[in-house]
Amino acid sequence: MPALAPDQVYQLLRNLTSPVVAITCQRAGTRNGMIADSAIRASIVPAIPRVSVYIHKFNFSHDLIFETGRFVLHLLRDDQFELIHQLGFTSGRARDKLAGVPHRPGTLGVPVLDECYADFECRVANVMDTGSSTCFLGDVVAVGHGAATTPRGAVMTAAHFRANMPSEWRADYEALLRAAQQFAADRSRDIRPVTWKDIGGR
Repeated sequence: MPALAPDQVYQLLRNLTSPVVAITCQRAGTRNGMIADSAIRASIVPAIPRVSVYIHKFNFSHDLIFETGRFVLHLLRDDQFELIHQLGFTSGRARDKLAGVPHRPGTLGVPVLDECYADFECRVANVMDTGSSTCFLGDVVAVGHGAATTPRGAVMTAAHFRANMPSEWRADYEALLRAAQQFAADRSRDIRPVTWKDIGGR
């Protein structure tokens, strides 16, 4: 059997992609939101809910989460294209991406978006370095179900977003993806051991 080309392997691996999620964080009054498709359930124990999410080190949110150990993961509805565009197509270093997005302070002091499918407030329990990103394991400390007046609908998936995004966004989306892939290609082998601060003292 002939070997698959890297692009073919990548397309197969896309079947493992998680729902599209919004991640919010805050440090010393600076808040941010971003979009990710690398979040998964990380516990099968109902009484110990956990999630994990990979955040690239070039994302403004990365250092905010790493330094505070707090983030909120939001499942998105499959009609929330504009929110993905607002939080995912520009950097929080350039502007306040949460301006104009309905939200409230969560129990951990991190912004919780009002109109998503569900939200999970998380305290970081551990991390793993991947070279180009950090995998954050989060203990879920609070859960919300979105605004009572918001239709629930279905959860946004990466495949649904790629197939249905407005055509005028596609060039920007593909350019951002190529830039992220290049960043990762240059750094993915530089993996370093990390002891999470709340574990090292135990």
